[in-house]
Formats: sequence, structure tokens, C-alpha cells
Amino acid sequence: MHKTNLAAYNNHPFHPGGNALKRFLWYYVNAVFFKSSLFPSSSLKTFLLRMFGATIGKKVTIKPCVNIKYPWFLSIGDQSWVGENVWIDSLVMINIGANVCLSQGAMLLTGSHDYKTNSFNLITKGLTLEDGVWIGAGAIVNLGVIAASHAVLTSGSVATKNLEPYSIYQGNPAIKVRERYISLTEV
Repeated sequence: MHKTNLAAYNNHPFHPGGNALKRFLWYYVNAVFFKSSLFPSSSLKTFLLRMFGATIGKKVTIKPCVNIKYPWFLSIGDQSWVGENVWIDSLVMINIGANVCLSQGAMLLTGSHDYKTNSFNLITKGLTLEDGVWIGAGAIVNLGVIAASHAVLTSGSVATKNLEPYSIYQGNPAIKVRERYISLTEV
């Protein structure tokens, strides 16, 4: 039986994008303005994300204590919400549509490791959350997943496969439990 040898780990051919200076600067901007609760302004955060190469729509809300790996691999559509303590692990592209809600503590993961190799090689795949998707508090969306239009991943659930449109998923691994119906309300 072979054993894991982390000393043999090599994440080649992965490249995090940007140059070393850009990554260095983002590390500190992320720590000061995003991962802390010192700067609650969404407009400042969206400005900074755009400065570092993210595509950010209009009226995006970004709450305190959000961790974003690499903003140049991030696109967020109009009027989407990113809740407290969300972890956006954008090693590769993450596409978030319009009117998407990422509730507190949700995790979007684009990286994992190949447990079948002794060197535990890095695996990356992008993910997509289409318009109107809701990712519940503490839920996890794994690499390669596409959450189709208006899908819901309930609190604490783990998406390992694509989510169908207008469907509600629950559990670990998440399974479809019912359809999502949205009623019109007067404002």
C-alpha cells in the first residue's frame, strides 16, 4: 500500500494569475478591507475588486469578513449579495449571476486535491451560480458545480453535482428535495 508524500506536492501547471506584486498587494487589501469588519462599505469593496480585475455588477452588497482568494477570477452580477464570513476560493473562474444570495458562512470552492496520487496534486475547476441562486448559510459549493437559474442550496448542505433550475437541494451530498416556486409580491 502506497502512502501520501506531501513533500512531493507540486501544483504545476496551476498559475494564480496576476504577477507577484499584484498577488502581494491583494493579500493585504483582502486582509484589511474584506476579511475584517473595519470597512463595512460595499461601494468601497466593489471599487477595490474592480481595481484588481473582478467584474462586478451594479448594487452588489458585500458584507464584512468576506475572504476572496483572487478577484481577477471573479464575476458578480447586478444586485447580488455576499454575506458575512463567505469564503470565495477563486483559484480559477467563479461566475456569479445577478440577484444571487450567498448567505453567512457559505463557501465557494474551486480547488481540491487528487487523493489517488501520492503527491496529492492540486485539482481546479471553475463554478457558476446562475441568476437568482440562493446558497444558504454554511453551505458549500464544490468545484465544477453549476447551480442553474434560481436553484437553492439549503443551510449546511454540500453541492457536489450540478443543481437544476428552480429546485431546492438539501443534505451532504445535496439532493433535490422539491421544486422552487416564487410568488410575485407587491412592494
